[in-house]
Amino acid sequence: MAIAQPTERLQVPKVSFWQKQSTQAQLAFWVFVGPIMLGLTVFTFIPIVWGFLISLSDARNSVSIGNWIGFENYRYMIGNDQFRRSLVTILIFTAFIVPLTTIFALGLAMLVNALTFGRGIFRTIFFIPTAVSYVVASLIWKTSIFTGVPSGFANTVVYWLSGSDPTSPVYNWVVEYTWWVLVSVRLWLQVGFYMIILIAALQNIPRDLYEAAYVDGGRPGWTTFRTITLPLLRNAVVAVVVLNLIAAFQAFDEFYNILSGGLASSANLSIARTPLIYTYQIAIGQQDYGRGAAAGFILTAIIIAVTIVQGRLFGFGRSSD
Repeated sequence: MAIAQPTERLQVPKVSFWQKQSTQAQLAFWVFVGPIMLGLTVFTFIPIVWGFLISLSDARNSVSIGNWIGFENYRYMIGNDQFRRSLVTILIFTAFIVPLTTIFALGLAMLVNALTFGRGIFRTIFFIPTAVSYVVASLIWKTSIFTGVPSGFANTVVYWLSGSDPTSPVYNWVVEYTWWVLVSVRLWLQVGFYMIILIAALQNIPRDLYEAAYVDGGRPGWTTFRTITLPLLRNAVVAVVVLNLIAAFQAFDEFYNILSGGLASSANLSIARTPLIYTYQIAIGQQDYGRGAAAGFILTAIIIAVTIVQGRLFGFGRSSD
């Protein structure tokens, strides 16, 4: 009796991920991703590379490259007293705006989240300033609220509270109380955005934790906030601080529109000039694009370094358990 020979196993070729996809799926992928990649390449990646090459060139009155001078522009900007003073200015502004924004945003988030009626209305009211242009808000602050005339809103309020005669000497808010004006306009513009982030984080905290704490004798208020709410909001708070810090280092609109009237000739800009304003004056006012590009990359490196250090210091991304 003949013994049947075992049949050979068929060798199934390995198929890669892309080979498994149908032509229609690949086409749909590139239809959606292609324009995004093209836009990023044309409007982000190429300008970054070109700007870096300009920072290595002696580019005056032209954005062309070729007259290479190495890192001379970087050495000049680092040793420039005005650029260093602008960095001190932005550090002072950051020291004011980051803690205030975080505290106000967290307080508003907890108040709005605790409402049982009209939560959406108040959330919308506090978020509306986020949609206002920084330029428009700065001009309103300068020409209406903190204008240095007796009819200005701030001076009128001071007269009401102090009982002074409206003909008394007025306060020149922009010059005498510069930081009040600058910090208040930025606070009004951005606190609603960070409030929304913190409200979303608050709504993700399980209510069972608070109920268990009350059963164990915990009391609503500071105790539960310190032991439950704040630890579970750590990642959200750190994200708010990091985003706020990046936005603070990029401050330009409110400083320029409140303090200035022109380019480098504006006298009030010397009161509080940010790195971006100084970079703008160098690149656009003096048309020294090489040094302006170098200043921009120095500021970018500082932002990246501070963000990384802050994220590691506060443990951004770690579990809140």
